Amino acid sequence: MALIAGPTASGKSALALALAERANGAVINADASQVYADLAVLSARPTEEEMARAPHRLFGFLDGAEACSAARWAEAAKREIAVAHEGGQLPILVGGTGLYIRTLLDGIAPVPEIDPAIRATVRTLPVAEAYAALQAEDPRAAACLAPADSARTMRALEVIRSTARSILDWRQEKAGGIAHQVSLHPLILLPPRDWLTARCDARFEAMLIQGAVEDVEALMTRGLSPDLPVMRAIGLPEIAGWLKGTISREEMVLRAQLATRQYAKRQYTWFNRQPPSHWPRHTEIMNNKMDLNNVIKLFSLALT
Repeated sequence: MALIAGPTASGKSALALALAERANGAVINADASQVYADLAVLSARPTEEEMARAPHRLFGFLDGAEACSAARWAEAAKREIAVAHEGGQLPILVGGTGLYIRTLLDGIAPVPEIDPAIRATVRTLPVAEAYAALQAEDPRAAACLAPADSARTMRALEVIRSTARSILDWRQEKAGGIAHQVSLHPLILLPPRDWLTARCDARFEAMLIQGAVEDVEALMTRGLSPDLPVMRAIGLPEIAGWLKGTISREEMVLRAQLATRQYAKRQYTWFNRQPPSHWPRHTEIMNNKMDLNNVIKLFSLALT
């Protein structure tokens, strides 16, 4: 199984498609935004023409009204990997959501269902209050989190209150990972930061032309909860603000580009530090077909 990972706009999708065409592969999405049908453009999902050139799986397969957890995605990915193997195809995981990849390979902590009443109470707390409570009730978990990390703080607090065990202890019992079942050939794309920054900015401008505004307009008409993952997609709040008239187009572009760059920076740091050190890191720029071919040659050697 091949894995192509890295920050947004680093060239993952183009490389995955080129590899799939050369190696009889099936491209399997590992990006949290690209799972939603509603984000065809804003998530930088491969186009219909690109997906027609090789099998693509788990792209746009969920409605935005649903929330896709890492566990749900991992179960779907396992099925698609098995289907690819059964069909004699090379599964090619591609994406930038580290939590998805880690859950698939290493498994997930078997935390029981959280008491709904506890969850409702925790989720109404301001993040500062939730973090203070976590410091008192589970200081080990709190020490691992930034005070402003609302999602992880809320999760750790609801776990300790619902199960009387630290989320850190639950994580020691991970189950369901497939790392030991597959022959994994990973490649992490970490191009120069200045190139990546410029590419993020240019890509958002291109998205506006290609239909990102229409993606957001359609979602706004549905009246979905702002807490759903699809409504928090990079660029969506900024475009929505412009459509509502609360910010100018220029301000919308600047804010969305900044959000994209900040997201890419976080991904860059994660993929540089978190995966095993023996996973290959590709730090060069892939600007054209020849560049892709050179990388594929190196990748193909590892796959043989």
